[in-house]
Amino acid sequence: MKILLATGRKAEGMVKDEVRTANLALDCEVLIQDLDIAAFSTPKSLRKALEKYFISKKSDYDLILVSGLCKSDFSGLEKEIAAPIRLGPRHAYDLGEVLKSAEGVEFSSLIPADLFLAEKRRETAKKLLFELESSVKETFSLKGVKIGGGTRMKVCAELVDATLMNGEEIQRKMDYFLKSGADIIDIGVHVGAKPGEVEEAVKAASSFAPDIPLSVDSLDAELILAGIETGVDMVLSVNKENLSEVSGAIAENDIAAVVIPDFDASNKKNESLVANIKMAKEHDIKRIIADPVLNAIGYGIAESLYNYYLFRLQDTRTPLFFGVGNVTELMDADSVGINATLAGIASELNVDILFTPEYSDKAVGSVKELRVASEMMMLSKARKSAPKDLGFDLLMLKEKRRKPVLKLHDEEPIVAKKDGKWRLDPKGCFRIGICEVEGEGEGKSKSDRKIYVKHSPTGKWVVGGSANEVMDTILRLDLVSLFEHASYLGRELTKAELAIRLNRNYEQDEDLFITQKE
Repeated sequence: MKILLATGRKAEGMVKDEVRTANLALDCEVLIQDLDIAAFSTPKSLRKALEKYFISKKSDYDLILVSGLCKSDFSGLEKEIAAPIRLGPRHAYDLGEVLKSAEGVEFSSLIPADLFLAEKRRETAKKLLFELESSVKETFSLKGVKIGGGTRMKVCAELVDATLMNGEEIQRKMDYFLKSGADIIDIGVHVGAKPGEVEEAVKAASSFAPDIPLSVDSLDAELILAGIETGVDMVLSVNKENLSEVSGAIAENDIAAVVIPDFDASNKKNESLVANIKMAKEHDIKRIIADPVLNAIGYGIAESLYNYYLFRLQDTRTPLFFGVGNVTELMDADSVGINATLAGIASELNVDILFTPEYSDKAVGSVKELRVASEMMMLSKARKSAPKDLGFDLLMLKEKRRKPVLKLHDEEPIVAKKDGKWRLDPKGCFRIGICEVEGEGEGKSKSDRKIYVKHSPTGKWVVGGSANEVMDTILRLDLVSLFEHASYLGRELTKAELAIRLNRNYEQDEDLFITQKE
């Protein structure tokens, strides 16, 4: 394949370096146009460069790539020279990755090649996930959700103390969890709950999403029975203390039961778990899920993981339950990496259900993180590779590849200095914050977080989803007159947008991140 890379003078060195270091079995040439910035390429500049360096007006190239930042329409020139002109990557350092895919991909004339490939990989990954899930025979299913047998690890999200919530609260939280990727919703039962409260909570959840599997989370036999009578699909949890009282209802309704060890089992937890599973089978319970119980760090996590490992050696068929939230909730560290790592460990143990609440603020987002992690691990297993370069990831604050940093040599830059002076804008000032806006229409969230600004003295409110649209509206309404005020607004609005994207709080004039001092 013969490829021509059209660039500008400033990027010439980087483009040539990328082609050389990529070491590809492709015939690549670099064409320098009579302009400094490759993003400013036009059909005129490209035609001129082609005429200067090539005698024939007809190109013998299979593909011409221009900067992914180009906004020009090259369709006319494309017909003229009888060669496809497509957008390359936005940045030269992505060129090597793009060229590796050039022979098998038809690039776009509208979408930069790096974004095009990322979306292509994502679509391919989703298709493969669907095919893998469809091809596997499950151990059993809950309302069509496959459990066990090598299917994708399912995410069970707990509505903590759902029995203390009203129907609207339950449904709002369920809506959030389901949109985050939860497969099963667990009805958490508060200490001292009454059977009627369990029934009300289950009814509220079931009426909101009748096709979603529900579980009830209690060891109290009376409360478990209340959940079964109201139509749950799974109970958490059973052992010798409550099994005789609830086994009849579980067997009669053919629902799933998560079996745990006895609390007095001490160092013989697996023996206790195996004994309880045997007892459950003797009581005609067909759908059994084993939970050796994952302990938090500081409370024996290594031993509990060892118990999972030993159980899996003994029993390769019974679905396994993995309480990820036990670890995430009790550790002051960002949940993303913890959830991804534990999902990876769970995948190696052939776990089938990942369980988490989002009880503490630091664990918010755990359901979505576990859903993505479960998909990553299924693809990783299928490809027999590490969970990287799969088409999607859990990188949120760190980058997969760092961009080159400009190095100053002979330049003499002006050293930046903060101006301590402050002037009040004659047109007034703003209060910036984050608000929740009620959604409308089918399929929309009950509320969405937005940036708001309130202007004084006019009293005008501006609400938007991004710093850019809010700032554009402020300028369009002519509410700012000083450059320094506009600069300040840009900084603060950007912080507010980042806070929304990262699901953090925002306080005007305060740092979004506090660096730990040594």
